[in-house]
Amino acid sequence: MLRMKTRLPVMIVVVACLILSFATGASLAAQPTAATSPDTLVANLYKAHNQKRSPFFQTRSRARLDAYFVKSLGDLIWNDAKNSKGEVGVIDGDPLYDAQDMEIKNFMIGKPAYEGRAAKVVVTFSNFGQKKTIIYRLVKLNAGWRIDDIDYGEGRTLRSELKSGT
Repeated sequence: MLRMKTRLPVMIVVVACLILSFATGASLAAQPTAATSPDTLVANLYKAHNQKRSPFFQTRSRARLDAYFVKSLGDLIWNDAKNSKGEVGVIDGDPLYDAQDMEIKNFMIGKPAYEGRAAKVVVTFSNFGQKKTIIYRLVKLNAGWRIDDIDYGEGRTLRSELKSGT
């Protein structure tokens, strides 16, 4: 009987540790790690976005934004989502494709071009037959690579549009 009394607490602790380790592992697998390269971070963002786990247009998890964006850009995206209260905010289309309607073909994420603690990743695709190029500008932080801005061309960036409110 004494053996049973000591086994039960040990088993409870073991089961609790297993559950905690699985939960932590699943959480870490869903987010980029510090070792993630700039192009992998961009690819992970598109993957999350396409699987309906996008950091955009949601106000439930600030951590989703912080996994991909520098704090200052994350703040702008977060505030836009919160201030729009479920309506269309400054971001009025899909920020990863720079479009409201999409028929994406020939999607490709290029290799990063490094400049010290900064990098550029070029994403190209066709949308309804029109070629599109989007440039992701990233910086390396202690937490790893994070997107500092998304350049749509012709002087338009995600940061500038969010700052101007247009």
